[in-house]
Amino acid sequence: MRKLLALISLCLGGIAGAAVPVQGYTVKHSYPHDAQAFTQGLFFKDGFLYESTGQYGASSVRKVDIATGKVLQKRDLPEQVFGEGIALVGSNIMALTWMNQGGFVLDAASFEAKATFRYQGEGWGLTSDGQRVYMSDGSPYIRVLDPATMQEQRRIHVTADGQPVPKLNELEWVDGIIYANVWQTDRIARIDPITGRVIGWIDLKGLSAKAGVAPDSDNVLNGIAYDSKQKRLFVTGKRWPRLFEIELRSAR
Repeated sequence: MRKLLALISLCLGGIAGAAVPVQGYTVKHSYPHDAQAFTQGLFFKDGFLYESTGQYGASSVRKVDIATGKVLQKRDLPEQVFGEGIALVGSNIMALTWMNQGGFVLDAASFEAKATFRYQGEGWGLTSDGQRVYMSDGSPYIRVLDPATMQEQRRIHVTADGQPVPKLNELEWVDGIIYANVWQTDRIARIDPITGRVIGWIDLKGLSAKAGVAPDSDNVLNGIAYDSKQKRLFVTGKRWPRLFEIELRSAR
Protein backbone atom coordinates (compact mmCIF):
# COMPACT_ATOMS: atom_id res chain seq x y z
CA MET A 1 0.00 0.00 0.00
CA ARG A 2 2.81 2.42 0.87
CA LYS A 3 4.48 1.68 -2.45
CA LEU A 4 1.20 2.34 -4.27
CA LEU A 5 0.65 5.66 -2.47
CA ALA A 6 4.23 6.67 -3.18
CA LEU A 7 3.77 5.86 -6.86
CA ILE A 8 0.54 7.89 -7.03
CA SER A 9 2.24 10.82 -5.29
CA LEU A 10 5.16 10.64 -7.69
CA CYS A 11 2.85 10.62 -10.70
CA LEU A 12 0.78 13.54 -9.42
CA GLY A 13 3.91 15.46 -8.59
CA GLY A 14 5.21 14.90 -12.09
CA ILE A 15 1.97 16.18 -13.60
CA ALA A 16 1.92 19.27 -11.39
CA GLY A 17 5.52 20.05 -12.16
CA ALA A 18 5.30 19.44 -15.90
CA ALA A 19 6.29 22.41 -18.02
CA VAL A 20 3.58 24.11 -20.07
CA PRO A 21 3.82 22.80 -23.67
CA VAL A 22 4.92 25.25 -26.37
CA GLN A 23 3.66 25.32 -29.96
CA GLY A 24 5.38 26.95 -32.89
CA TYR A 25 3.67 28.12 -36.06
CA THR A 26 3.64 28.02 -39.83
CA VAL A 27 2.45 30.99 -41.88
CA LYS A 28 -0.30 29.83 -44.26
CA HIS A 29 -1.18 33.21 -45.75
CA SER A 30 0.01 36.79 -45.45
CA TYR A 31 -2.30 39.75 -46.09
CA PRO A 32 -1.91 43.55 -46.27
CA HIS A 33 -2.65 45.43 -43.06
CA ASP A 34 -2.86 49.16 -42.32
CA ALA A 35 0.62 50.05 -41.04
CA GLN A 36 -0.85 53.06 -39.20
CA ALA A 37 -3.32 50.95 -37.22
CA PHE A 38 -2.28 50.67 -33.57
CA THR A 39 -4.13 47.37 -33.23
CA GLN A 40 -5.86 46.79 -29.90
CA GLY A 41 -8.65 44.32 -30.62
CA LEU A 42 -9.55 41.94 -33.44
CA PHE A 43 -12.34 39.49 -34.23
CA PHE A 44 -13.74 37.67 -37.27
CA LYS A 45 -17.38 37.78 -38.40
CA ASP A 46 -19.03 36.69 -41.65
CA GLY A 47 -15.88 36.84 -43.73
CA PHE A 48 -14.58 40.16 -42.42
CA LEU A 49 -12.21 41.31 -39.72
CA TYR A 50 -13.31 43.82 -37.13
CA GLU A 51 -10.51 45.79 -35.56
CA SER A 52 -10.08 48.43 -32.89
CA THR A 53 -7.17 50.86 -32.82
CA GLY A 54 -5.64 52.94 -30.05
CA GLN A 55 -3.82 56.24 -29.46
CA TYR A 56 -5.45 59.50 -28.45
CA GLY A 57 -6.97 61.21 -31.47
CA ALA A 58 -6.60 58.09 -33.63
CA SER A 59 -8.75 55.47 -31.90
CA SER A 60 -11.39 53.73 -34.00
CA VAL A 61 -13.44 50.62 -34.67
CA ARG A 62 -13.19 49.25 -38.22
CA LYS A 63 -14.54 46.62 -40.57
CA VAL A 64 -11.70 45.34 -42.76
CA ASP A 65 -11.47 43.28 -45.94
CA ILE A 66 -8.97 40.49 -45.16
CA ALA A 67 -7.63 40.01 -48.67
CA THR A 68 -6.80 43.64 -49.34
CA GLY A 69 -6.54 45.18 -45.88
CA LYS A 70 -8.96 47.89 -47.04
CA VAL A 71 -11.01 49.58 -44.32
CA LEU A 72 -14.64 49.19 -45.43
CA GLN A 73 -16.31 50.88 -42.49
CA LYS A 74 -14.98 52.99 -39.64
CA ARG A 75 -16.18 54.64 -36.45
CA ASP A 76 -13.79 57.15 -34.88
CA LEU A 77 -13.84 57.26 -31.09
CA PRO A 78 -13.73 60.58 -29.18
CA GLU A 79 -10.29 62.23 -29.21
CA GLN A 80 -10.02 62.13 -25.42
CA VAL A 81 -10.15 58.31 -25.24
CA PHE A 82 -7.55 55.67 -26.02
CA GLY A 83 -9.32 52.73 -27.67
CA GLU A 84 -8.65 49.19 -26.50
CA GLY A 85 -10.21 45.74 -27.05
CA ILE A 86 -13.50 44.92 -28.75
CA ALA A 87 -15.87 41.95 -28.75
CA LEU A 88 -19.05 40.96 -30.55
CA VAL A 89 -21.92 40.56 -28.09
CA GLY A 90 -25.16 39.68 -29.84
CA SER A 91 -25.80 42.39 -32.42
CA ASN A 92 -23.46 44.84 -30.70
CA ILE A 93 -19.76 45.57 -30.58
CA MET A 94 -18.48 46.33 -27.09
CA ALA A 95 -15.44 48.63 -27.17
CA LEU A 96 -13.13 49.29 -24.24
CA THR A 97 -11.05 52.36 -23.45
CA TRP A 98 -7.72 52.28 -21.67
CA MET A 99 -7.90 54.84 -18.86
CA ASN A 100 -11.42 56.26 -19.01
CA GLN A 101 -12.99 53.42 -16.98
CA GLY A 102 -15.74 53.06 -19.51
CA GLY A 103 -16.60 51.72 -22.92
CA PHE A 104 -18.96 52.09 -25.87
CA VAL A 105 -21.75 49.92 -27.25
CA LEU A 106 -21.85 50.14 -31.06
CA ASP A 107 -24.36 48.59 -33.43
CA ALA A 108 -22.40 45.85 -35.22
CA ALA A 109 -24.00 46.62 -38.59
CA SER A 110 -24.10 50.43 -38.66
CA PHE A 111 -21.38 51.25 -36.06
CA GLU A 112 -23.81 53.76 -34.56
CA ALA A 113 -23.25 54.44 -30.86
CA LYS A 114 -26.07 52.96 -28.77
CA ALA A 115 -24.89 53.23 -25.17
CA THR A 116 -21.93 53.36 -22.81
CA PHE A 117 -20.88 51.19 -19.88
CA ARG A 118 -18.59 51.63 -16.88
CA TYR A 119 -15.90 49.57 -15.12
CA GLN A 120 -13.17 50.21 -12.58
CA GLY A 121 -9.50 50.30 -13.52
CA GLU A 122 -7.97 49.95 -16.96
CA GLY A 123 -9.42 48.25 -20.02
CA TRP A 124 -7.11 46.15 -22.22
CA GLY A 125 -8.60 43.15 -24.05
CA LEU A 126 -12.11 41.81 -24.60
CA THR A 127 -13.74 38.65 -25.97
CA SER A 128 -16.95 36.65 -25.61
CA ASP A 129 -18.03 33.02 -25.68
CA GLY A 130 -21.58 33.99 -26.64
CA GLN A 131 -22.81 33.78 -23.05
CA ARG A 132 -20.22 35.71 -21.07
CA VAL A 133 -17.75 38.51 -21.75
CA TYR A 134 -14.10 38.27 -20.71
CA MET A 135 -11.98 41.37 -20.06
CA SER A 136 -8.27 41.83 -19.35
CA ASP A 137 -6.76 44.83 -17.59
CA GLY A 138 -3.01 44.21 -17.85
CA SER A 139 -2.90 42.14 -14.68
CA PRO A 140 -2.88 38.33 -14.24
CA TYR A 141 -6.68 38.45 -13.86
CA ILE A 142 -9.42 38.15 -16.47
CA ARG A 143 -12.77 39.58 -15.45
CA VAL A 144 -15.95 37.68 -16.33
CA LEU A 145 -18.75 40.12 -17.17
CA ASP A 146 -22.50 39.84 -17.60
CA PRO A 147 -23.09 40.67 -21.30
CA ALA A 148 -26.40 42.38 -20.53
CA THR A 149 -25.02 44.81 -17.95
CA MET A 150 -21.20 44.48 -18.35
CA GLN A 151 -21.06 44.10 -14.58
CA GLU A 152 -18.31 41.91 -13.14
CA GLN A 153 -19.40 38.44 -11.99
CA ARG A 154 -16.05 36.91 -11.05
CA ARG A 155 -12.34 36.94 -11.90
CA ILE A 156 -10.08 34.28 -13.37
CA HIS A 157 -6.57 34.18 -11.91
CA VAL A 158 -4.25 33.19 -14.76
CA THR A 159 -1.18 31.13 -13.86
CA ALA A 160 1.52 29.15 -15.66
CA ASP A 161 3.51 26.55 -13.73
CA GLY A 162 1.91 27.94 -10.59
CA GLN A 163 3.07 31.52 -11.23
CA PRO A 164 0.82 34.50 -12.13
CA VAL A 165 0.94 35.66 -15.76
CA PRO A 166 0.83 39.48 -15.89
CA LYS A 167 0.31 41.82 -18.86
CA LEU A 168 -2.56 39.83 -20.38
CA ASN A 169 -3.75 41.92 -23.31
CA GLU A 170 -5.84 41.15 -26.42
CA LEU A 171 -8.19 38.18 -25.94
CA GLU A 172 -9.90 35.73 -28.28
CA TRP A 173 -12.26 32.81 -27.60
CA VAL A 174 -11.05 29.78 -29.56
CA ASP A 175 -13.02 26.52 -29.26
CA GLY A 176 -13.58 26.79 -25.51
CA ILE A 177 -10.16 28.24 -24.68
CA ILE A 178 -9.14 31.86 -24.11
CA TYR A 179 -6.17 32.99 -26.19
CA ALA A 180 -4.33 36.01 -24.78
CA ASN A 181 -1.50 38.12 -26.09
CA VAL A 182 1.05 38.78 -23.36
CA TRP A 183 2.07 42.40 -23.87
CA GLN A 184 5.60 43.05 -25.16
CA THR A 185 6.27 39.36 -25.76
CA ASP A 186 6.07 37.05 -28.79
CA ARG A 187 3.80 34.63 -26.95
CA ILE A 188 0.11 33.87 -26.81
CA ALA A 189 -1.21 32.09 -23.73
CA ARG A 190 -3.87 29.40 -24.14
CA ILE A 191 -5.94 29.65 -20.97
CA ASP A 192 -8.47 27.29 -19.40
CA PRO A 193 -11.40 29.65 -18.62
CA ILE A 194 -12.47 27.58 -15.60
CA THR A 195 -9.16 27.11 -13.76
CA GLY A 196 -7.18 30.01 -15.22
CA ARG A 197 -4.29 27.66 -15.89
CA VAL A 198 -2.18 28.26 -19.00
CA ILE A 199 -2.47 24.93 -20.82
CA GLY A 200 -0.18 25.93 -23.66
CA TRP A 201 1.98 28.66 -25.13
CA ILE A 202 2.08 29.71 -28.77
CA ASP A 203 5.55 31.00 -29.60
CA LEU A 204 5.40 33.52 -32.46
CA LYS A 205 9.06 34.47 -32.37
CA GLY A 206 10.21 35.82 -35.73
CA LEU A 207 6.75 36.83 -36.91
CA SER A 208 7.40 40.56 -36.50
CA ALA A 209 10.42 40.19 -38.80
CA LYS A 210 8.21 38.47 -41.37
CA ALA A 211 5.92 41.50 -41.11
CA GLY A 212 8.88 43.78 -41.78
CA VAL A 213 8.67 45.43 -38.35
CA ALA A 214 11.81 46.53 -36.55
CA PRO A 215 12.01 45.68 -32.82
CA ASP A 216 10.14 48.39 -30.92
CA SER A 217 8.51 48.59 -27.51
CA ASP A 218 5.22 49.78 -29.02
CA ASN A 219 4.88 47.94 -32.35
CA VAL A 220 4.45 44.55 -30.73
CA LEU A 221 2.38 41.46 -31.43
CA ASN A 222 -1.25 42.23 -30.59
CA GLY A 223 -4.38 41.02 -32.33
CA ILE A 224 -5.97 37.55 -32.49
CA ALA A 225 -9.00 36.62 -34.57
CA TYR A 226 -10.54 33.19 -35.09
CA ASP A 227 -12.80 31.93 -37.87
CA SER A 228 -14.65 29.17 -35.99
CA LYS A 229 -16.32 27.78 -39.13
CA GLN A 230 -13.17 27.26 -41.19
CA LYS A 231 -10.84 26.94 -38.16
CA ARG A 232 -8.59 29.77 -39.29
CA LEU A 233 -6.40 31.70 -36.86
CA PHE A 234 -5.28 35.25 -37.70
CA VAL A 235 -2.70 37.35 -35.88
CA THR A 236 -1.12 40.77 -36.35
CA GLY A 237 0.53 43.53 -34.34
CA LYS A 238 0.47 47.23 -33.62
CA ARG A 239 1.36 49.17 -36.78
CA TRP A 240 2.23 45.97 -38.61
CA PRO A 241 1.93 46.17 -42.42
CA ARG A 242 0.97 42.48 -42.58
CA LEU A 243 -1.70 40.23 -41.07
CA PHE A 244 -1.04 36.49 -40.95
CA GLU A 245 -3.13 33.35 -41.06
CA ILE A 246 -1.11 30.81 -39.09
CA GLU A 247 -1.25 27.09 -38.44
CA LEU A 248 -0.02 25.76 -35.12
CA ARG A 249 2.67 23.10 -34.98
CA SER A 250 2.77 20.16 -32.61
CA ALA A 251 3.64 21.07 -29.03
CA ARG A 252 7.10 20.48 -27.66
